[in-house]
Amino acid sequence: MPDITGIQSGDQTGRRIFFVICTYCLIFESCKKQVVMEVLKTDIPGVLILEPKVFHDPRGYFLESFSQREFDAKIVPEVLYASADGGVSPQYKYMGEERIVFVQDNESRSRYGVIRGLHFQRPPYAQSKLIRVAIGAVLDVAVDIRKGSPTYGRHVSVELSADNHRILFLPRGIAHGFSVLSDYVIFQYKCDSFYSLQSEGAIAWNDPDLTIDWRIPEKDALLSQKDLNHPLFRDFDSLFKY
Repeated sequence: MPDITGIQSGDQTGRRIFFVICTYCLIFESCKKQVVMEVLKTDIPGVLILEPKVFHDPRGYFLESFSQREFDAKIVPEVLYASADGGVSPQYKYMGEERIVFVQDNESRSRYGVIRGLHFQRPPYAQSKLIRVAIGAVLDVAVDIRKGSPTYGRHVSVELSADNHRILFLPRGIAHGFSVLSDYVIFQYKCDSFYSLQSEGAIAWNDPDLTIDWRIPEKDALLSQKDLNHPLFRDFDSLFKY
């Protein structure tokens, strides 16, 4: 707080200056304490749920869907150093990286019942993803395919919607898919590696060993011909290491 020594009781200009300085000090302190993004851990190491602070007023709302500063401070340490020995994760070590930098944004529109997945890209074009829904709702599914991981072969499911504003981060070494729960959805995600056709990989969406509940009746499920013919997890030899 500013020092008011020397401001006389009758000095109105000094009082006004003091009031303005104090006001800005309070605003600055309030901003420093403002939590822009909460980060929640899931049962799979490195798979994180981000909950942005939503500012509402009579006009609508505002939120930060991405901040490199917040990401570097809160997400990167959880991911880059998530290896079994506490060093840089093998998924990032082979690229010589110490940061996660997104290079491509993707968007899709899908109708109710659509299931996409379970997709990933093989090294050296593996991808981290930062996922959100702009319109509608999905059940987002992440399967751990990193050999040596304590959750290898397990999955987590997270509902992402335009109403809950949740964002999901997936590190490299995760197979990803989603099902559309609303009439339609606008689905958006960032990637830290460019799309590579020759590096595409996938696992069957209905693998009996994974026991994923997509929350879509089988009669309503809509999949591409490609997604109907992926191999089972038991027949998959992962190149990812934890």
